[in-house]
Amino acid sequence: MKNPVNMPRGLWVKCESCKEILYHKEVRDNLLVCPRCQHHFRMTAEERFDMLFDGGKHKLLFQKVRSADPLGFVDTKSYRERVTAYTRRLGPGDALLVARGEIARRPAIVAAMQYRFMGGSMGSVVGEKMTRAIELCLSRRLALISVACSGGARMQEGVLSLMQMAKISAGLARMRDRGLPYISILSDPTTGGVTASFAMLGDVNIAEPGALIGFAGPRVIEQTIRQKLPEGFQRSEFLLEHGMLDMVVPRGELLDAVVRCLNCFQPS
Repeated sequence: MKNPVNMPRGLWVKCESCKEILYHKEVRDNLLVCPRCQHHFRMTAEERFDMLFDGGKHKLLFQKVRSADPLGFVDTKSYRERVTAYTRRLGPGDALLVARGEIARRPAIVAAMQYRFMGGSMGSVVGEKMTRAIELCLSRRLALISVACSGGARMQEGVLSLMQMAKISAGLARMRDRGLPYISILSDPTTGGVTASFAMLGDVNIAEPGALIGFAGPRVIEQTIRQKLPEGFQRSEFLLEHGMLDMVVPRGELLDAVVRCLNCFQPS
């Protein structure tokens, strides 16, 4: 028999951690954190901007930067077709959106990755937009906040994607030399080339609770070092205990933590 109740799509959501069925509005009102077990759901880049900028007000930057297909890469479909499909579904911007606004009435740039665009993979567009964000901070003496959420470098661009690691890191070194603050926020997951470059280069590295953070996967590491790894060794709490992070901050307290850091680096 058909269900007589006309249930709207998206009314309920299942927590990936505790498996509880939750009212979607309750989760959204709680900044996409499970009210039962405190599991942090993934956020879109726009949701990050709404959370960090005063009143959510911001202006998107560098939206005309587009991916090329330098290798003519094809697997089950061509790279060009994949990018086009994601762009049609999610809009322009690739796996990184950059915006300018104010945080606690202080002008700042936020660069937020979006995992839903090809797993947040870092290709030449991500590297170019991140570098342009850095150059804007240098020219206007602004703080930069990045939010990492990535599966790593984009294989469809080969070595060109790996070159972005050095490109971005060199720009961040210029910011450090100029005394401009860079705060890195690491969310679940932050892996591969993003971890090996800008995600871990912040003046302050802040992770959300339970975030998967690492370079290679556990199986690859175990096979390489031939040792059994401790449970949870790639989670943010473990990394904090071993000096890889400065803070692990629940999402509801994240904005306050960012403001405190900015006040330390750029006192009024």
